[in-house]
Amino acid sequence: MKLIYKQMMGFFAVILTCIVIVGLLFINVTTKMLYTNTWTQLQNYSDSLIEDSMRYDENTKQFEGLTTVPLQNNARLLARQNVHFTIYSKQNKISYSSSEFATKVSKADWKKLKQGKTVHKMMATAVKTKTSSKTSSAKEKADDSRPQMTEVVRPYFYKGKLVAVVSIGAYVSDIQGNVQQIKNNLWIAFVISSLISLILSYFFARSTTKRIDKMRIATHQITHGNYDVKLDLSGRDEITELSNDFGKMAGSLQESQEEIKRQEERRRQFMADAAHEMRTPLTTINGLLEGLEYDAIPEEDKAQSIKLMQNDTKRLIRLVNDNLDYEKIRTNQFTMERKVFNASEVLNNLSEQLNKKAENQGDKINVDAPDSLMTYADYDRFVQVIFNIVQNAIQFTTNGKITLEAEKVDTGSQFKISDTGIGMTDEQVKNIWERFYKADRSRMNTEYGESGLGLAIVHQLVDLHGGTIEVTSEINKGTTFTIYFPDREHAKH
Repeated sequence: MKLIYKQMMGFFAVILTCIVIVGLLFINVTTKMLYTNTWTQLQNYSDSLIEDSMRYDENTKQFEGLTTVPLQNNARLLARQNVHFTIYSKQNKISYSSSEFATKVSKADWKKLKQGKTVHKMMATAVKTKTSSKTSSAKEKADDSRPQMTEVVRPYFYKGKLVAVVSIGAYVSDIQGNVQQIKNNLWIAFVISSLISLILSYFFARSTTKRIDKMRIATHQITHGNYDVKLDLSGRDEITELSNDFGKMAGSLQESQEEIKRQEERRRQFMADAAHEMRTPLTTINGLLEGLEYDAIPEEDKAQSIKLMQNDTKRLIRLVNDNLDYEKIRTNQFTMERKVFNASEVLNNLSEQLNKKAENQGDKINVDAPDSLMTYADYDRFVQVIFNIVQNAIQFTTNGKITLEAEKVDTGSQFKISDTGIGMTDEQVKNIWERFYKADRSRMNTEYGESGLGLAIVHQLVDLHGGTIEVTSEINKGTTFTIYFPDREHAKH
């Protein structure tokens, strides 16, 4: 069964149940109200009967009985309204009856009456007070029974003494006739309401399934590769929330697809860059080997050729090792031994080691650090990070200045390495952490930093320490790397 029909049946069942419950409650309340109104009216009739027919002794002021003529007149009037009454004496004997029918007052009811309580009977069956003969048949006795009545049995007192009891009743069939008329009207209203509720259920269900259909169509589009799907569903219900989540999911899938494409492009670029990086030294080595094989290289140049092959071989080894290191770091196969050491000494040592390379570029290295800066890190990896960034600064700076700054911060140590080199664009800054990416392709064949993996490894190492590394750069003005290493209490373990 389709969802629209299930929802229709659900809505229809709920509405129908409500209509039935309301209808039953209405009939029940109406029935009680009809009986209550009838009892009130009967009670008023009873009071009028006693007031009209009560007889007193003028001298003694004693109750003498009930006058028959007013009772007979009232009996004729009430009979036209199908109301009958019976008057009982204080001894529970019938004093007067407006018809041949009367109900018996039980002992329990008589006890209540003596206490001044009025007894209301919803259903009471009366029998004839006189039988036609003792030999009447059972069928005739059955015919003697009259229809059920609703009655009010009311006591009357004079000077605190019970003087009369009036049992007055109306045919239940009259009340039931009114109830039946109400039921008929309700049945017509029920049929009309059912048709209206069925139509409303369809529109309610359709409004829901329409929104679900939109989501189904959107899902179908996504399965065919169209992730640019927008759902505009109004409302504040769960379906609207689901559509919002669906839109976010579609957006995430779109971003994932774009990221997959970017990663695939990077993979192709990586393979091309790796092949390019390896091809140059391999081509050089192969050419020199062929020259040596065929004695095409003069004797005085052979030593230089061997040195070139050694350098290119070392370059290939560094390239392979850098790739292995990068993969180990990326796949968490890299172990570190962190300890506390004086980072200022490391900066001064690195400055001395790289000073010669800096002078070859016409650069000057300055260190601005306190005498003691205790830093928590893996010593060798810390040296590797700073070394790579400083030599990268030397590579891209000519006749400039490279500054190494260090300071203690609240939760660790912070280092800034600034240069006055060629700088980078925003696009270059965004991509420098990629493997084999080089901001300046013209400097690919330098003797240091040639693999394009240094900064990628630096980024991974800083992440492993739980630190951060940020870059700011401006074209032709220079670049600044800011590295943060957390202390022991805040380090990632």
